Amino acid sequence: MPPKEPPRRRVPGPAGPARPRPASAGARPSRPAPRPAAQRTPPRAPARRPRTIRLGSPRPRLRLISFGLTLVMLVFVVRLLQVQAVDASAYAAKADKYRFQEYTLSAERGEITDRNGIALAVSVDAYDITADPKLFTPEESKVTDAPEQAAALLAPLLGKEPAELAKKLRTPKSRYTLLARKQTPQVWNQIRDLKRVYGQKAQRSAGGNGVNLLGGVLSEPSTKRVYPNGELAAGILGYVNAEGKGAGGVESMLDPELAGKDGKIRFTQSGGRQVPTAGSQGTPAVPGSDIELTIDRDIQWAAQQAITDQVRTSKADRGYVVVQDTRTGEVLAMANAPGFDPNDLSAANAASMGNAALQDAYEPGSTSKVMSMAAVLEEGKAAPDTHVTVPNRLHRGDRLFKDDIDHPTWYLTLNGVLAKSSNIGTILATGQLGATQPESNRVLHTYLRKFGMGSPTGLDYPGETPGILAEPQDWSTSQQYTIPFGQGLSLNAMQAASVYSTIANGGVRVEPTLVRGSKGPDGRFAPGPKPEESRVVSEKTARTLATMLESVVGNEEGTGTKAAIPGYRVAGKTGTANRVDPELGRYKGYTASFAGFAPADEPRITVYCAIQNPTKGSYFGGQICGPIYKKVMEFALKTLHIAPTGVAPARLPVTFDPTP
Repeated sequence: MPPKEPPRRRVPGPAGPARPRPASAGARPSRPAPRPAAQRTPPRAPARRPRTIRLGSPRPRLRLISFGLTLVMLVFVVRLLQVQAVDASAYAAKADKYRFQEYTLSAERGEITDRNGIALAVSVDAYDITADPKLFTPEESKVTDAPEQAAALLAPLLGKEPAELAKKLRTPKSRYTLLARKQTPQVWNQIRDLKRVYGQKAQRSAGGNGVNLLGGVLSEPSTKRVYPNGELAAGILGYVNAEGKGAGGVESMLDPELAGKDGKIRFTQSGGRQVPTAGSQGTPAVPGSDIELTIDRDIQWAAQQAITDQVRTSKADRGYVVVQDTRTGEVLAMANAPGFDPNDLSAANAASMGNAALQDAYEPGSTSKVMSMAAVLEEGKAAPDTHVTVPNRLHRGDRLFKDDIDHPTWYLTLNGVLAKSSNIGTILATGQLGATQPESNRVLHTYLRKFGMGSPTGLDYPGETPGILAEPQDWSTSQQYTIPFGQGLSLNAMQAASVYSTIANGGVRVEPTLVRGSKGPDGRFAPGPKPEESRVVSEKTARTLATMLESVVGNEEGTGTKAAIPGYRVAGKTGTANRVDPELGRYKGYTASFAGFAPADEPRITVYCAIQNPTKGSYFGGQICGPIYKKVMEFALKTLHIAPTGVAPARLPVTFDPTP
């Protein structure tokens, strides 16, 4: 076998162009010649591949995002269902609230007039003065003390203190403040003129970019209650409060009728302005009814002047006069002194703002004796000429009783007991009403109740007192003897006047009335309810009492001679009672009074007067209230054209001769 050839060694050679391999299929490609050793280069390090970051699977994130989007969509769907289905009506109402504006249309308050249609209380146009505090800030007004400057201009017109107005104009974070209520149109016109002047001044200065100091002062239409006659009949009328609601007297008693019914108007608004093309809807305001009182303004004036003058002269606490039509029970006047002006409540004394003629309870004194005499006559226990021996002192129970003056033993008729106003004689007469004193007490109590003692008058007047009349079994030892002459029970002035009207009306009590009727928005007059009537004593007893009461005024021995009216027959009774001081809770001072009616034989008018705690001059009822009765009665008789009857009065005996 031929020997094997040793393997060929490759020597690297210089780099050059690659040679083409032989094209023959069987030929093996020749290897390149080996390179010379001197040109060999060290082997290069293998190239580093770029680092590859493997990402996490995106599926969990996609699921989370999908879940979140699903929740969001679900919330939107639920909210849409709530808005469009569940709470659709509520949201529609809210939208309407901002789309539609609703205002209250204030009803015009009804007038109050006297029986002849003369206005006593009316409503007139007025304005509430308001402001936008934002327009007075330094940023808006460009003036640091704009509130103070504006307040100085407004204070004299509004009757307010500048500091008070400035404080309101500086109200922080507010677009509304009330500066003054119910100002007259004249006041608003003055403010508006000032605004115009300062507006023109602002246009002329700073190139037409000046600021009107009063530009933020505005007004709101309102009404104001006005009492044209000032203090006249203020105690009857009462007043209205700042909100326009009745707060006293007839204004309060008949507030629903006077106030009417407010209306409403609803219109479409945009940007705070009414859209005129959208129309409006609502209900109109219904005006209040006009109220016609039984009061006669002229007689009220005469009564108020007379009682005011006497209270001032006597330096008394207060006084009242009541004038009543004896046939109908209508109250023609009810005057109080001191009074108040309902047009200016800020200057009124709180103690004088009521109607004391109905709200004061006091012991009447001897004017109450007419009820005791009525009981004695009606029960047939005595007659006007019955003899009554009146000692200087009378011991009854635990007390020693006397008359208002010391006297020897008087020999009086029952008529004389009333004429001379004897306490002792009255105790003796009423003691005959029963076989025992408790029985006499029960009989007298029955008549007192019939005359209206201890019960409301029927006027339904706010704050009226029914007086105090205890049950007969509760009368103390002294009360059973003092009540017959007017101490130990209490009443108000209207109740006292009603007693005498009952006698004047033939023994029939007619409940007093203060309201004749009302006139509604339709202009129709509706008369007030007919007053209740009740018989207290017989007509015979009433006429006998009227004749006896003439002796008080017409007889020179009577206590009421100062009440005599030339040409007229006058029946009346004086009263002087110890007065309970409400602050001390004990007797202090006196209550002077006089009550009566005229003409005595054909009664038409009752007048009652009382003065509390006169401290100057006389305190006897006949001396200080008798002249008031005369003045008021004369004026009323002339005003109502009541002529004298021309019939001579009967002259009942006052005394008797005790000698056989």
